[in-house]
Amino acid sequence: MTGWNDTGPDHPLPPVFPSLALCLGGALCWGVAMAMCAYISLLTHDRLPSFHLRQLLVIYFAGGTVAWPILLPMARFLSRRRGIEARFAAHFALLSVGTVAITALAFALDYRLFYAQWHEPFGTVVWAFQFAFTTAGAVYQFLVIGLGLYLPVGLPVLAGASLWLARSMSPSMR
Repeated sequence: MTGWNDTGPDHPLPPVFPSLALCLGGALCWGVAMAMCAYISLLTHDRLPSFHLRQLLVIYFAGGTVAWPILLPMARFLSRRRGIEARFAAHFALLSVGTVAITALAFALDYRLFYAQWHEPFGTVVWAFQFAFTTAGAVYQFLVIGLGLYLPVGLPVLAGASLWLARSMSPSMR
């Protein structure tokens, strides 16, 4: 029995957890792709000679590398009983939002590390407020300034990766 979700006796459900090669290799490729998106965006906007270029590229690489192995099983779990369109949408939505969120968190941690020298000692009430508001400010700053570094390259890369991942889950592609 086959149907809208390509599952049944002839088409078993694809596994939730990807192979180790897809997980680790994909994480490295996704991290490099996200760093390249930032680099190309800086290059096209003539902002490449930046004092913090290496640190910025490392943050984008780290965000992509950490996001991939977390988000890929989530997308596969949410879409494994669905057709290719839903699989594409799940991968597209989770990879985009999740990569941005994890990269924003990496940016916030780096931001917090810089401002920690002026904060109160760990564990105090004032420190908790400083930590919360510094992190919130860093995430906001990343969303306003750093989100644009994913464009123009990030959207086609995201669409291509999502399509490839959605098709790789289809029974005929395995």
